[in-house]
Amino acid sequence: MSKFHSGRLAVLALLALSMSIGPAAAQQPSAPSQAPQSVFGEQIEVRVVNVEAVVTDRQGNRVTGLKPGDFRLEVDGKAVPIEYFNEVRGGQAVAPGEEEKSSPVKGLPSLVAGSPVGTSYLVFIDNYFSLGPRRDQVLRSLKGQLSQLGPEDRMAIVTWDGGQVEMLTSWSNSARQLGDAIEKAIGERTYGIARLAELRTYQSTRRLTGSAFQPTPRQAFARQADIEEIDFARQLVGQTERAVAAAVSTLHGFAAPPGRKVMLLLSGGWPFSAMDYVIDNPNRPVIEREVPRGEEVLEPLVDTANRLGYTLYPVDVPGIEGTAADASLAAPAVTGLNIREQEHEATLLYVAEQTGGKALLNSQNVQALPVAEADTRSYYWLGFTPSWQGNDKPHRVKLAVLPKGLSVRSRTGFLDLSRKAENSLIVESAMMFGNSPDVIAMPVKLGAPVASGRREMEVPVSLAIPADAITFVPVNGKQTAELELRVAAVDSGGNRAPVPVIPVTLTAAEPPKAGMMVRYDTRLKLRKLPHHLTLAIFDPLSGKILTAQADVAPPQK
Repeated sequence: MSKFHSGRLAVLALLALSMSIGPAAAQQPSAPSQAPQSVFGEQIEVRVVNVEAVVTDRQGNRVTGLKPGDFRLEVDGKAVPIEYFNEVRGGQAVAPGEEEKSSPVKGLPSLVAGSPVGTSYLVFIDNYFSLGPRRDQVLRSLKGQLSQLGPEDRMAIVTWDGGQVEMLTSWSNSARQLGDAIEKAIGERTYGIARLAELRTYQSTRRLTGSAFQPTPRQAFARQADIEEIDFARQLVGQTERAVAAAVSTLHGFAAPPGRKVMLLLSGGWPFSAMDYVIDNPNRPVIEREVPRGEEVLEPLVDTANRLGYTLYPVDVPGIEGTAADASLAAPAVTGLNIREQEHEATLLYVAEQTGGKALLNSQNVQALPVAEADTRSYYWLGFTPSWQGNDKPHRVKLAVLPKGLSVRSRTGFLDLSRKAENSLIVESAMMFGNSPDVIAMPVKLGAPVASGRREMEVPVSLAIPADAITFVPVNGKQTAELELRVAAVDSGGNRAPVPVIPVTLTAAEPPKAGMMVRYDTRLKLRKLPHHLTLAIFDPLSGKILTAQADVAPPQK
């Protein structure tokens, strides 16, 4: 028996399992509400790395008319050939000269000279960190700017509440449909006030202990954090990691739209360095290796965006850092700088820089669509085919423009993702989206939880797997299906454990008949708290994903 731990949350010990084939033994799930059609779950083969480049002169003016020879492309410090080159000017493809014409390359756009090049805007709305009035201000401005979408442009909108991602609309060019989706987003609850309460609680604790208000000279410049500081910093890191995972799942859910790919990331406040955010004192540079910094926490988002060809335009939606939690609780300002606001902005600047986008800070947050639209109307579209190894290693990309006096902005790397890791991302994205229209519903039945010690409980689980949805192959005279089970558990405090990959082997004497169900029984060991469970079965041979959701309450004392 094994356990998987994440901070205070222990989850998913597979205690026993069995399998039988027959009619569905678990109750069928109720029909889900009508969901927008999406391209979610589409697995794309990324063969070519796209590099969209914006070139400007010393005055910040766009520079057009450059040729492939005006650029130098390096991967991990070594020059690589530019296999694909095109220029988009004013939203239209520019005809290349004979010497610049590229052969068609799978994974790169075939742009006809003079044809319009649209942009796909994927809007991710963070309701977990955001405060409602400030989020709504940004959303209302976005709704008023929908008329700026061109005939070839499209937009999709999703929200995240700290648990699941909800798709409000898939790709659409209809201002009415998108406006309705934005109005629905405005009506959704935000949880930034809870983040604000957490900050107030931390500050109150510091006031009661006296450590935040009358530090000794030695304490004021201590290079080591105390227990309270480390605990709150870890909490912030965990929350930011969940936000990053939600954004990554969203990118995978909308992986292959046509044209230029842009994510408008409406963030309510993800600190770049949680430790610096907690310390809130620029004169006290604390070194705490146990608390990850922004580069590590944000790496999955940057890598996914660069791999799928998305440019990130993070939008500043002021959350807890934009509001004084309580003037009576705040430590005296050392320099007058708003360190916490700077930490949030550092996150936005980082993800924009790494993917070739722009951070929309302060008053620019109500000009998100016009700024992104103007920035993506004229650029150079380059591409190259790396030597894929599938080893999950990152690679640095450096694009230089050779004529003097010019500067270039583009993405800075890509991840050589293995098939195993890619499958995990696809399945976990499906789990994050909940009842996605592109996955197969799977009946689930939970037994009564049983206490297991003082802090844990065991939960019997029965899955009814549709035999038509999985692939059986003959092995040693029997029909065998090799599957993967994943279980995501979120407790009442919002804590989420890592999602383990559990091999599942099903065998039968004869091929299951159409309409039959394969019953799979197991038990989970969880913390003795209310949990929301999302279970997924993945068939690597067919690529199909089956999901189920259930809520479990701790046993009565």
